[in-house]
Amino acid sequence: MEQLINYLLHFGHLNQQQIEMITSKAVIKTTPKDEYYHEAGRIPREIIFLLDGIMRVCYYNNKGDEITKYFLDENNFIADINSYNQGIPSTEYIQAITDCEYVVLSKTAMEELSMTIISWDAIIAKITAKGLAEKVNRISPMMAEDATERYLMFLRNFPTMANRIPLSYLASYLGITQSSLSRIRRNIR
Repeated sequence: MEQLINYLLHFGHLNQQQIEMITSKAVIKTTPKDEYYHEAGRIPREIIFLLDGIMRVCYYNNKGDEITKYFLDENNFIADINSYNQGIPSTEYIQAITDCEYVVLSKTAMEELSMTIISWDAIIAKITAKGLAEKVNRISPMMAEDATERYLMFLRNFPTMANRIPLSYLASYLGITQSSLSRIRRNIR
């Protein structure tokens, strides 16, 4: 829980009473490796903060191919924010790549915190803006680079994740086949 509070404090001030309220509303849960935390077609009713592990966000294209959009590791909030805010079914899956432990804040808890803590909405707005900027920065450069450059960029931007993600998921994220990724890795060494 301390990780969550420390993260929140980067975005605004919280007094001890507010911190205690947040921790009273938060629940720690786990999802084992390879299990899905969230499936497409469901309406998200909570936001999570990843304490330990890596999750991947993916979807199926119109050909039925599974496509990895991005990965998230420790100290990140995870939510399909559009579906969560609008109360509509998600089009994405969220899968635990490793055993994952996270803090859950239900929609009800988020609303109660919003009504009770004056700075809560501003803190959440800053976190959301940061998350959206990171999402754009993660995806945009991928479009202009060749496969080797995309892989090298991934290694530069996410050095702690590279050895924790199965090659098939990394290849999907990079938009290449697993054999192409293996060839790129061999050529780099």
